[in-house]
Amino acid sequence: MITLAIQAGGESRRIGQDKALMPFLGRPLILQVIERLSAFADEIIITTNHPADYAFLGLPLFADLWPGRGALGGLYTALASASHTLVAVAACDMPFASRALFEYERDLLVESDADVVIPSTAEGLEPLHAVYRRATCLPAILSALDKGAWKLIAWFPQLQVRTLTPAETAHYDPHGLVFWNLNTPEEFQQAEAMSRAG
Repeated sequence: MITLAIQAGGESRRIGQDKALMPFLGRPLILQVIERLSAFADEIIITTNHPADYAFLGLPLFADLWPGRGALGGLYTALASASHTLVAVAACDMPFASRALFEYERDLLVESDADVVIPSTAEGLEPLHAVYRRATCLPAILSALDKGAWKLIAWFPQLQVRTLTPAETAHYDPHGLVFWNLNTPEEFQQAEAMSRAG
């Protein structure tokens, strides 16, 4: 049993408005992410500090349990609010997020002693397209928050982390688009064009 937690708590500073609610192919971007990923999840939750804006989704909405602590606080909120033992965490602004990659991450987590299965790319780790074991990750994240940490992966050394190599990830991301976060109107236009092209 797995919860999909979509993080919609960012401030979207670069674009000046809530990216998750901006139109993508004529609908709010977050709907694109939900529809791409929902089939593999037993529960879908949204973390947001503006729940009224997301009420139209008809999904459980959770505000930060550690306000003002950025992405790490958001990750804690996602795991603490999830009902299931495994939690897939996705960013709200990734229109090409991959259900198949999440399923692969989930299966690796189930079959191993890992606490986290996370993809890596040439740019680094992708904690907002990863799967977490709730029981072990929650206390580690809480400890990091208590110590004043901000970095999303500050607590990783305490646990067993299975990092997917770029080659493993490429099998599910042949076009290099899965981890693309949309940050500008131009990127929205480019991503829409790619989606229409199939």
